[in-house]
Amino acid sequence: MLLFNDLSVQSIIAVLIAVLLGMTVHEFAHNYIGHLMGDPVPAREGRLTLNPMVHINPLGFLMFVLIGFGILGSAPIAAHRMRNPRWGFLAAVAAGPLSNLLLAIIFGILLRFLPVSQFEMFNAIFRGQTGNIETSLALLFGQIVFWNCLLFIFNLLPVFPIDGWHIVLALLPPDLAYTWQKHAQTTNYILLGLILLSFLRIPGLNILGMIISQPTYSLAFTLMGLN
Repeated sequence: MLLFNDLSVQSIIAVLIAVLLGMTVHEFAHNYIGHLMGDPVPAREGRLTLNPMVHINPLGFLMFVLIGFGILGSAPIAAHRMRNPRWGFLAAVAAGPLSNLLLAIIFGILLRFLPVSQFEMFNAIFRGQTGNIETSLALLFGQIVFWNCLLFIFNLLPVFPIDGWHIVLALLPPDLAYTWQKHAQTTNYILLGLILLSFLRIPGLNILGMIISQPTYSLAFTLMGLN
């Protein structure tokens, strides 16, 4: 399991909880705001719940566990079913990554209340070194902060079918939006190419990692108070 190389069992459990929580809140936010914007499908399909089993994509989650990347969940929302197709869909799509940011902020605050030093916190979160309930909670809360920061940053990428692509589409004027839609498949190929390059582990070619890692670590460290 490439994602979990050199991780302790406790760290693996913390990562899985963090990702499952982030995915569930992300998809729930899409569905709930879509519901508020007039789309009847989320309620009809029972998606207005925080039950992760309703939102999870089993194959995509298994891919994440095995190779570190996968489509974790899905939300059956559509612009044409909303009262205001443009702005309603924008709100529903943006709600996903923003919910991850909010979750990271909440657990970043909780993390700061734990009676652990910055040194203990860093070792617990990034090295899996725990010895009591406080450092075990630091590990869990820190992983929730980190992975939700990553989900927030990743889902802002303007490539199809990621949320960022749909956010750009909704913000563009009609003529530019039409051109943007015409090139959706091209951006999808770009995303797939970037993912493949990241697996090659060739120095300087992991462009996706460079785009995502620095903002993710900067945001996560700020929220954890490790700057």
